[in-house]
Amino acid sequence: MAQKTERDLDAALIDAAMTLFAERGYAAVRLQDIADRAEMDLGILRQRVANKLDILKLFLRRLDGDVLGEDAGFGPEETVRDRLFDLLMRRFDALTPYRPALQAVMRDLRRDPAALVCLAPHGMTALGWYLEAAGTSADGLTGAMRIKGLSVVWLHCLRIWEKDDSDDLAKTMKALDKALSQAERVATWMQSSPLHRSARNRPDHDAEADPSLGTQP
Repeated sequence: MAQKTERDLDAALIDAAMTLFAERGYAAVRLQDIADRAEMDLGILRQRVANKLDILKLFLRRLDGDVLGEDAGFGPEETVRDRLFDLLMRRFDALTPYRPALQAVMRDLRRDPAALVCLAPHGMTALGWYLEAAGTSADGLTGAMRIKGLSVVWLHCLRIWEKDDSDDLAKTMKALDKALSQAERVATWMQSSPLHRSARNRPDHDAEADPSLGTQP
């Protein structure tokens, strides 16, 4: 029998964990349960992850790798906002087959602030990659502001997606379109505000310190 690759092992434990989370909820599932369902020794599981949060991070990295690895086919006429809409909807589409498991996870993690704090940096990093894929920088202070703004959009739309029972995620698409439009208007206002103009006129102002998500690539 061929030896399983690391990707095979990760796929097995992710599939086992997500199935169990959907069946029992996140909090009720033990690492031993996941190892048993994946037909994996607990020692092997320990080599792959430190805890259940690591499995969630592994799942999201794999999913984001698949989404970002697709040929987006963006044209030069598409704005950063257009690209973000397309990329984030692809992410929602990829998450949808796992919605029962993720609903259980979100329900339990809302009662576990420490776990949410541990997951937050991973989520922010992921959104930075989506900004880069959309054609705008996620580096520096400007990038941090863009990531923060996009995180507000994502979390709002995630709550809509969690209960979206439409076949084509129409409710989620509508919420994302509206949220990105609002974020774009806020970014435009910030660029044109007297405070931003005065800062931009300072000799030491960094020309890249633009708080917007960007309207053009």
